[in-house]
Amino acid sequence: MKELPKRKQNRISGFDYSAPHAYFITVCTQDRRNLFWQNVGAVIGRPEDVQLSSYGKIAEKAIQSIPEHYNMVCVEKYVVMPDHIHMLLRIKPEENGRPMTAPTIARVVNQTKGVVSKQLGFSVWQKGFYDHVVRTEEDFRDIWQYIEGNPLKWEEDMQQRCTENRRR
Repeated sequence: MKELPKRKQNRISGFDYSAPHAYFITVCTQDRRNLFWQNVGAVIGRPEDVQLSSYGKIAEKAIQSIPEHYNMVCVEKYVVMPDHIHMLLRIKPEENGRPMTAPTIARVVNQTKGVVSKQLGFSVWQKGFYDHVVRTEEDFRDIWQYIEGNPLKWEEDMQQRCTENRRR
C-alpha cells in the first residue's frame, strides 16, 4: 500500500492557542468562490464603496458577534473580502488575577464558520484556516495595515487581470 504524503503541521507544536495573544486569521470560501461582495470585479474607487452581499453581511455579523459569545476575545480588525475573511483577534489576559478559561482560536474560528454556514443553510468554507501568532507590535501594525489595504489591493488585482485578459 502506498504511503500518503505527510501534511504540513498547521499549528505551532506545544503552543497554547487559548493564551493571551493577538492572532491573525484567514478563512477562505470553498473553491475560493466569490460570495461576500456584490458586483465583484466592478471598478471601485475606494474600499469604502464595497457593498457586501447578503452572504457577506451574515459573515460580518458573525465576526462582530464573537465578543458576545467569548468575552475574553476581542476583534481588533477584520475585513470581509469576496472569497475570504481576515480577522485580527486578541485573547485578553485574565483580569484581577481571577482565572478565566479562554477558548482556543480554533474553537472561535470554527464556531464562527458554523454560525455562518447554519444561517446560509450550506457550508461556504474551506476546511481549516490560516493563523499567525502575532508576536510584536510591529507585526501587529503590519497586519492591521494589510487588513486595511486588502479591499483596494483586490480591486487593483481585478483591474490587472481584466487588462491581461483583454491583451490575450
